[in-house]
Amino acid sequence: MTAPTRTLWTGFESSRGQFGRIVDGEGVHLILEDGRRVLDGTNTGAPLGHRHPDIVEAMSRAARAPVIHEAWDSVARDKATEDLAQIAFVQDPGWLGGVHWCLSGSEANDLALSLAQAFTGRSALATRVRAYHGGSGLARDTTVQPQWRGGLVTTDGRNMPVPHSVAVHELAGPLGERIGPNAPDAELDRAQLADAEAQLADAAAVIIDYTQGGVYHSGAYQDHLAHAAGRAGALWIADEVVTGLGRTGCWFSFQGGETRPDMVTLGKGLGGGAAPCGAVLVSRSLAEQLDGALWQTAGTLRGHVGAASAISAHLALLARERLVARAGELDAVMLALLQELASAHPSVRRIDGRGLHWTIELHGTDWQHWHGDATREPIATRVAAKALEAGALIMTSGEEGFLVLAPALISTEDDLERLVGALDHGLTLADADV
Repeated sequence: MTAPTRTLWTGFESSRGQFGRIVDGEGVHLILEDGRRVLDGTNTGAPLGHRHPDIVEAMSRAARAPVIHEAWDSVARDKATEDLAQIAFVQDPGWLGGVHWCLSGSEANDLALSLAQAFTGRSALATRVRAYHGGSGLARDTTVQPQWRGGLVTTDGRNMPVPHSVAVHELAGPLGERIGPNAPDAELDRAQLADAEAQLADAAAVIIDYTQGGVYHSGAYQDHLAHAAGRAGALWIADEVVTGLGRTGCWFSFQGGETRPDMVTLGKGLGGGAAPCGAVLVSRSLAEQLDGALWQTAGTLRGHVGAASAISAHLALLARERLVARAGELDAVMLALLQELASAHPSVRRIDGRGLHWTIELHGTDWQHWHGDATREPIATRVAAKALEAGALIMTSGEEGFLVLAPALISTEDDLERLVGALDHGLTLADADV
C-alpha cells in the first residue's frame, strides 16, 4: 500500500500527532479536531486572535477587489502605507521615509540585506549570536541558530547544513534576564560589543532582533551597536518581525533605545493574522540618499490587496483598542506570574521577556550543539504536550529546552493566568528530569 503523502517536513516534525489537528479558532482560543477548545499561547502571527470581526470584514471586501501587480498603483496598498506612517510611527513621526511591501518576514530581511549590499558595495553581513532572521536567501545566511539554518538532519544523527553564501560575523549577545541568576546590566551589554566596530569594518549591514534565544537586549546594547555600525560604515537593520506593532508593549522594540535604525523589517502578525505579508521600512535619511535610484526588485503578489486590507484593519484596531499600551500594562502581570512559576519549578533556568512575548529556558539546554537530531523527543515538546492537558497550546522553538509564550494582544488577565497555569502543569514533567 502506498504511503500517505505528507504535507511538509520541518524542524517541528517531532511535535506532530500528539497535539491534535487544529480545525478552527475563535478569539484567543483554538479548536482541535477532537472538539477541545484550548488557549492559543503560540501565535505571533495572530496578534488579534482568530476570526476578529473587523479583520474578517476587511478580508471579505478584499476578496471582491482586483489583484494588482506591484508595478501598478493601488489604493489599498497606498492606504496601508499611509496608515503605517500615521498610526505605528506616532512616537517617531519623522523617521519613516519609505515602505517596500513583501510576502513574509524572511523575504523582508533578505531584501533589506540585499539593499544594504547594493548601497554599500560590501557583501559581508553581521548579526548577533543565536539570531534567527528567516529561512531563505540572505535571511538564512544571517540565521546562526544551528538548528534553523535550513539544512537537513536525519534520524541516524547525520547533519547536512546549508553552506553560507556570504561571510557572516557573529557579534556577542547581551547578558542577563528578568527572572534568573543574571540581572540585566547596561555596562556589561556595552562591554560585550567592545570589538563590534572592527567586526563590522567590511560588513554591509548588521541585523539584530529582540527576542531570539530568549535574550531581550537593552537599549544600551542597541545604542552601542548602532554607533559602532555608523562608524564602520555599515547599515543597521532592526528585525522587528516578531516584536513590531506592540508585541513587547511598545510599537517597536528599537524605541527602547535612543538610536534609530536605517531600516526596520516587519512580518508575522503585520497582517493581523489574516494574510501573509512583510515589509522593509526605510528611514527618511536613507530614503533621501536613495532618491533618484530605482530598486531593481519586484514581486507579483507583494502588497496584495488582501494583505494591504488586513494591515489597515489591524493598525486601526491597535489604535482604537489601545492594544499596544495594553500589552505594556500586562508586562507586570506576566512578570509576576512567571516569577511565581520559576520559584515553583527547579527545571526552570531563566525567563526573559517583554509585554506579551516571553521565553522560558530549562536547565540542561545546550543550543550551540543542538541540531534537531536528538534521539529522544525534546523536553520542551513533552512539556508543551503536558500543558495541553491543562487547556493551552504553548510554543517551542524546536530545541531541547526552550518554550515561548506569545498570547494574543486581546488577552485578558484571566487568560494569562490560565496560560501560565497550563505551563505550570507541564513543567512538573521537566522537574522530574532535573
